[in-house]
Parts: sequence; structure tokens; C-alpha cells
Amino acid sequence: MIVSSFPIFIVDLVGSMLMIVFSLFCFGRMVRLTTLEKENILWTYLLFVCAALSIFAVSRSAGHILKQLLLFLNFTGVWGHIRPFSGSVNTLTFILVASVTVFFERVWVINRAILRDRRALRQAHEELSWLNRNLEKLVGERTEALAVSEKKYRRMFELSEDMILVTTGKGNILALNPAGGKRLDTGASFGDLFVDGDEFHAIMETVSGEGRIGNTEAALKGVGGRCFRALVSGVTVTDMDSRERNVLFMVRDVEETLTMREQMATTEKLAAVGELSAGVAHEVNNPLGIILGYTQLLKRSAEDESSLKEDLSVIEKHVIGCKKVVESLLNFARSGPSEKQACHLHPIIEEVLAFTRHQAEMDGIQVITELGPDLPEIHADAEKIKQVLINLIINAVHAIDGQGEIHVTTGSEGPETVFVTVADTGSGMDAETRSRIFDPFFTTKPTGTGTGLGLSVSYGIVKNHGGEIDVISTPGKGTAFTVHLPTVGGEGKSGHRENR
Repeated sequence: MIVSSFPIFIVDLVGSMLMIVFSLFCFGRMVRLTTLEKENILWTYLLFVCAALSIFAVSRSAGHILKQLLLFLNFTGVWGHIRPFSGSVNTLTFILVASVTVFFERVWVINRAILRDRRALRQAHEELSWLNRNLEKLVGERTEALAVSEKKYRRMFELSEDMILVTTGKGNILALNPAGGKRLDTGASFGDLFVDGDEFHAIMETVSGEGRIGNTEAALKGVGGRCFRALVSGVTVTDMDSRERNVLFMVRDVEETLTMREQMATTEKLAAVGELSAGVAHEVNNPLGIILGYTQLLKRSAEDESSLKEDLSVIEKHVIGCKKVVESLLNFARSGPSEKQACHLHPIIEEVLAFTRHQAEMDGIQVITELGPDLPEIHADAEKIKQVLINLIINAVHAIDGQGEIHVTTGSEGPETVFVTVADTGSGMDAETRSRIFDPFFTTKPTGTGTGLGLSVSYGIVKNHGGEIDVISTPGKGTAFTVHLPTVGGEGKSGHRENR
């Protein structure tokens, strides 16, 4: 039985054409997918596979169509010649598909490694971003803490009652806090503030060698020419910008503290000497009275112009002198009687000046008074206050060599205290002399000129009145004594004052 080949022809022809259409359709879809996700390596692999299969489909389908046409046209010999070439093209397309598969297997491995690296990079990026955010937060916190710390120490620097200075290694001032600006006679160099330059050099040598120096006492120059004792401490610091070594100094004014200690020591010493003086005065006063009485009796019975009477007069004179010294000791010891009552200070001063001004003007010294208006009454023994003022003015006259001035000034320190100041333009006193001026029998006058009890007695009188006496003295410029006395109703309320 003969079977017709036409159906086979139709199926082969249509199937070949459909194979071409479907392969091209698949290739087109893969092109579209690859375009949508260019980074997807799987789509790229399928695109190349579809391209190779499309070539294979076109090659094989074209061969089948050509075969059927040649056989239909009875060109069997021609197909016999073309058939090997068609088979070779099909083989090459299969080799191409296999090559794409092998190539993309390596590409897949590389892609997996790239993806791992990419994930690692993404993770590293996230970690870096987290660290960056934390670093920014940490920098912000540290910056805020630094600002708070700077504000804190700036307030300490500005509000400190102690004087704080920052200097270079050579002592040039870089920074000074307000307390230092108010109290120091500032210059370009810290060394200019020292009364004794050797003290400054010794401090800088210690800081340079050891890096720091503890509390060291030194005399410094203050505003208005005032000198004061201070404790100086310092430490080297390194500037963060310039890396230079600077010195941070702290200066504490201890003048008031040291003066208070000295005054307390003086008070205790004078109290002890006063008790001793009182005992000695009482023990000596009685025998002197007996000696003076018998001397005067013998003197009355002696003949006039006789040598005995002259000798008795000498004895009487010296006994009277001794009794005056004893009386001074009693006054110093506050054993003498005192009659306090309400009185005005200005009439007492005028009476004392009437007694002392003439002698001062004869020595070429001008006495200038600056009496404050409307001073309240004081509660005092007028005679004792006269004695104090006479001692101060006489001392001022003796302190001036040649022409000069004595200024007597009064004023009120509130409703409870008044003051009187006796200032001269004499030679002044050094610190050692100033610390001993109230000691009994201490004097800078020539032998035979004074007993050394004037200021001691004055000190005792003023203290007995509930007042204070202080002194300011500068060598070569003069001395000023100030007596502070309580007013009526203010006695017993006057506080401790600085004895400078």
C-alpha cells in the first residue's frame, strides 16, 4: 500500500516555521526581561541560550523547509550535496549552546562571588554608616561636654577671688583673670609685679626645672602703688595649638591673714609685757615714793647753796624721772584711772595742735588739717586721747628731716566709729621696724631722746577705749597712723582692724 507523503510534508513544513516563530518569540521575551533587570545574571544566561537555540531552530527549520522544497521539486541530488552542510550548521549551533552553558557556569560562579562581595560591601557600608553616625553623636557629645567644661573653668577663671595668670616660659603675661586685673599693677611681664626681681627669677627657675612650684611667699606690687604679700604657686601647661610650654600661676593675697597673725602675736606679746610691766611698776613705785619723800625732807633741812642740797636735787630729779617711766608703764598696762564721757574729737585735736603746731613750724614743718564735718561724739577720756595725739604728732615731727608736712585728718566710718589720721612726709619705716613699733622701750630715736614707751602707751590707751590703731608706712615716703574710736552708743562694737 502506498501512503501519501503530503501530510508529512505539511507537518514538517509547518512545524519548521512554528519552530522559527516560537524561538524568535522566546528570544524577544528574554530581551525584554533582560532589559528590565540588567543586573540579573540568570536572565542574561537565558538570553544567550535563547539566542543560540533560535539560531539552531532557524538553521534546522530552514534546512527542513529547503529539503522538503527540493524533494517536492524532485531535486534529490541537490539536497544530497546540501545535506552535509545543514548537518554541520546544526552541530555548530549545539556546540554554541553547550559553550554558552559552560561559559555561564563560570560566569555564575564569578557572579556568586561578586554577590557575596557585594553583600560584604553593603554590610561594611552599613557598619561604616553606623560608626559614622555614632562618631558624629560621640563628637557632638564630646563637643558639648568640652563646651560645658570650658564654660565651667572659664567661670572659675573669671569669678575666682584668687589672681590667676597664664604666662610664657619667660614670664610674659598671656591671660589674666578679672581679680588679677583689679588688684595687680599689671604690665607686660609677670616679673614687673614683683617688688624683688630675684624672687621672680627664683620662682621661674624652679618651675622650669621641676615643672611646678608650691606656695611661695613673695611681695607684689598692687594697684595704686600698694604692695602686698602673696602666696605664688604655678605649674607648666602645654598649649594644644602651638605646643608651647606656658605657665599657669595662682596668686593668693595673704597680706590680711599675715597682718592679722602679726597683730595677734603683737597683742599677746603686749598683753604679757603689760602684765609684767604692771607688776614691776607697782613694785618699783612704792620704793620710789619713799625715796622721793625722804629726799624732799632732807632737802628742806639742808642749807641753801650747800653741796648736799645740790646732790639731793639731783636725786630728786632722777627719782621724778623714774616715777614718770613707772607712770608710763602703768598707763601701758591700763592700770591708770580713766574717766570716760561723751566728748567731741575736734576740740581735743585743736587743743593738741595749739600745743604742738608752734614747735613743728619752727622746724619748717607745715601742719595741715582736714577735719570731717558733723562727727558724732565719742565716749572717751579726753586727756588720754590728747596724750595719744601728742605722741603721734611728736613722732611725726621727729620723723621729718628738714621741711615737710603733717596731715591731720578726721572722718566717720559709719554711726559707730570715727577716725583720726596723723600722716607725715618723713623717712617712713621698713617692714621689720613697723612690726616692732608698739613694743615697749623700742625706739629709733638717738639715745636719751625718747623712752620707747610713747606708742606702747598710746596703743594701750586706744585699746582701753575699745578702739584700734593701725599704721601704713612706705620707706622714703612717710608714715600714717590712724586711730579708730567708738562713738557714743558704739563702744564695744568696733571690730578688729588690719594693722598694716
